Amino acid sequence: MKKEIKPLEPDLMDKLMALCKHRGFIIPGSEIYGGLANSWDFGPYGALLKQNIRRAWLKHFVTSRDDVVLMDSSIIMNSRVWEASGHLQNFTDPLVDCKKCKKRFRADHLLEARSLEPGYDKEKPVDWLEIKCPECAGDLTEVRQFNLMFKTSVGPVAESGAVVYLRPENAAGMFTDFKSIQQSMRQRLPFGIAQIGKVFRNEVTPGNWIFRTREFELMELEYFIHPRGWEKVFDMWLGEIKSWLKSLGVRDEHLYFHEIEGADRAHYSKRTVDIEYNYPFGLKELYGLAYRTDFDLSQHAKTSGADLTYTDPVTNETFVPHVVEPSMGLERTVLVTMLEAYHEEEAPTAEEGATDRRVVLKFPKHLAPIQVAVLPLSKKEELMGPSQSLAQELRQHLVVEYDETQSIGRRYRRQDEIGTPYCVTIDFDTIQDKAVTVRDRDSMKQERVKITEVVGYLIKKYS
Repeated sequence: MKKEIKPLEPDLMDKLMALCKHRGFIIPGSEIYGGLANSWDFGPYGALLKQNIRRAWLKHFVTSRDDVVLMDSSIIMNSRVWEASGHLQNFTDPLVDCKKCKKRFRADHLLEARSLEPGYDKEKPVDWLEIKCPECAGDLTEVRQFNLMFKTSVGPVAESGAVVYLRPENAAGMFTDFKSIQQSMRQRLPFGIAQIGKVFRNEVTPGNWIFRTREFELMELEYFIHPRGWEKVFDMWLGEIKSWLKSLGVRDEHLYFHEIEGADRAHYSKRTVDIEYNYPFGLKELYGLAYRTDFDLSQHAKTSGADLTYTDPVTNETFVPHVVEPSMGLERTVLVTMLEAYHEEEAPTAEEGATDRRVVLKFPKHLAPIQVAVLPLSKKEELMGPSQSLAQELRQHLVVEYDETQSIGRRYRRQDEIGTPYCVTIDFDTIQDKAVTVRDRDSMKQERVKITEVVGYLIKKYS
């Protein structure tokens, strides 16, 4: 029985989009030229948040382990790679057009199909005789398959250049370089290869802000194993994903771990779990975990003629390694992290007994774009000088923002909205007692700390 998933506010997405545009987290791409459909740029705070999530992922899945190594493969690869992997034949969406208004739709979306991943043998044949255009109720064309890979050419003249594709996933580079990495790094099974990088999918119907875009980043890991005991390895990585989600602040009541049944799994998968999240627009996929058997290495060995087997140095058994793959989208991780962090609450004002509504992004501290804000109470030189010196000293250890404009109350609210965990205020008492006020974002409690001790005090908060 499917567990009850706690719903989010229906208008939360609109609130978050407005905040991100206003505060410079995420802004429309090419906006001064009218934009480009579903193209989004990450502004200063968004770029820092993204970078912090990358670092946290690398620490959680790679550098804190001795059985995973990192690589960075090319975006443009030999086209035979995609032939071997099946992308040229199967990486497709079912596409229909409206004969009346000419708009284009994904067939599976019109039928509210479960899967969010394109093609790969998951789509079932459908009868469109009774399905109409959701925009104008016009008749639809027959379903045809639309390949999602972006095609380009290598060479100075497009007409005579070799046809190549922008990669639709990171995994292929980890498979084609498996043997080289295994030997050069002297790795024994089980071990993993991880990668974070841009991928490109020519989606028919991108949408829901940064949930589905044509250009995005994947954080993927291929864990190479002996087929015996794969169940235990699968469960281990499922546990790691749950631990990772907890570190992002994602609440369990917003998650559903969807065990994909045999008929809906890709033909090469023996087990797949889709980790779904209850977005404001519905329960949709966030991450995926799949046991891909030996399909990938076997296909690349067959197509390339390369020997991609592994010989166990203890047993001398030679076999093609099997793979367990945790796959996570960076933009979806950013989206879910922000949805979980967004809070509206009543907060006291300077007027005694009065409150107003404050918006605060309660990021886990290690993910916050700005770690400390330094705020002189006024623009007078006796406060600005020490404030700038303190900010510069803190920058040697933490990500700092210095802000001297507007009232202190407004500056606190601004730092709340961008998720800064700590604000340091230098006031006129500082001149006398050589101390500053440190304000906590979540509790709004303030503590007086000696200015000579504040750097160590704040570093300890992040240790």
